[in-house]
Amino acid sequence: EHFGLPVGTVVNNALPAFRFDGEARPHADTLDWARMNAQFEGSVRAALNTTQAALPSMRAAGGGRIINVGTNLVQNPVVPYHDYTAAKAALLAFTRTLSHELGADGITVNMVSGGLLRTTDASAATPDEVFDLIAAGTPLREVTTPEQFADAVLFFASPWSRAVTGQNLIVDGGLVKG
Repeated sequence: EHFGLPVGTVVNNALPAFRFDGEARPHADTLDWARMNAQFEGSVRAALNTTQAALPSMRAAGGGRIINVGTNLVQNPVVPYHDYTAAKAALLAFTRTLSHELGADGITVNMVSGGLLRTTDASAATPDEVFDLIAAGTPLREVTTPEQFADAVLFFASPWSRAVTGQNLIVDGGLVKG
């Protein structure tokens, strides 16, 4: 409404209260459903709500972009954040099924999955040693920054990605392969 234009791009980057702190995470025997559900509500339900809100204007415009934010922990659960990773895996499935349905409307749906980003509110509790270990394991020898991650999101929002849908681009400096 502010710009007088229909919504053309949605970036689903909701994250319920979460900290990447491997020492403080709940283990399988202490994880409760309320914590799991909070992640599903924040990742999957939030994406459903924003997607549904944007669909009428995207369809009326003849197309649009939906970009969901995931995690490389789905492919490589080096730290088992069960609740967070399960919700992001569900969001990946939602991304792929949406892309199949919405492609006929000219709407692309993709996911950008980061590794641990240096530094966000969620990764602020991560010790420097962990960042150093991750950097040493990447071909680029660095930990991805929020700005570098945003570059990939912008690609999916741009016309250059018009023939790409249903994909999960992992942006983590090459830590996770394929």
